[in-house]
Amino acid sequence: MNWKLRKLALATAVAFAALATAAHADDDKKGVLGGIGGLLGGKKGGTDTGKLLEAGSDAVKGLTLSDADIAKLGAESALAYDKKSKVLPAGNKYAQRLAKITSGYTSEDGLKLNYKVYQSDTVNAFALPDGSVRVYTGLMDLMDDDELRFVIGHEIGHVKYGHSKARFKTAYLTQAARKGVASQGNAAGAVASSDLGGVVENVINAQFSQSNELESDQYGLALLKKRGLNQKAAVTSMQKLEKLDGGKKGGASSIVSSHPPSAKRVERLEKAIAKN
Repeated sequence: MNWKLRKLALATAVAFAALATAAHADDDKKGVLGGIGGLLGGKKGGTDTGKLLEAGSDAVKGLTLSDADIAKLGAESALAYDKKSKVLPAGNKYAQRLAKITSGYTSEDGLKLNYKVYQSDTVNAFALPDGSVRVYTGLMDLMDDDELRFVIGHEIGHVKYGHSKARFKTAYLTQAARKGVASQGNAAGAVASSDLGGVVENVINAQFSQSNELESDQYGLALLKKRGLNQKAAVTSMQKLEKLDGGKKGGASSIVSSHPPSAKRVERLEKAIAKN
């Protein structure tokens, strides 16, 4: 990397680090702006300039990530997040139920899918750009089989329409920028740069746009129709989430907060079912 590009990488990393730290103020009470002088001064104040330049390189790389890069990072991130979560073995009743539900869902529009169940009361599910689909036991307890198929289809829709790619790219850039924060030597930064699990958390916690949600709803509904399943499960699954949302907002990783249900979405689904 020549010096001009290195300076650009450094400037990009610092800019994203400032945004990332502002968004996660609880992780670093001091804030990146308070340590800018140290960041630009070699190892003054514990700063590792080499690591900061690495962050800049990662940020520039993130701007030019190809579909193959995104898929590779998705697979690596899935492995990292699996290690942080309680993955149920194949013989577990939840894993057996998911295997039955997703029979025939091993490939969709050329996307190879793999599934795992996380033991958690959280009502959630997510899909990564490589086709990794993860379902929480809390969601499985709430939904019947066809409702669960719709939710999984909805998550696959986010991948197929490119919504997850955009979110994953943003999450990767944020994580790369936070390596710059980590170069100050504080504990919060060290945790942020430890692995790609943080990328997954950013991906599953950020909200999609209303248009993204409507588009993915239709994808999930289309999968039910294609397999001759109960299309009304799309509506009842949304109604269950709305009811849950009305009772309590749930945690930061809840599908209730990251995929807000709405009357408009239910109405669109009902109209599509009537048309079908």
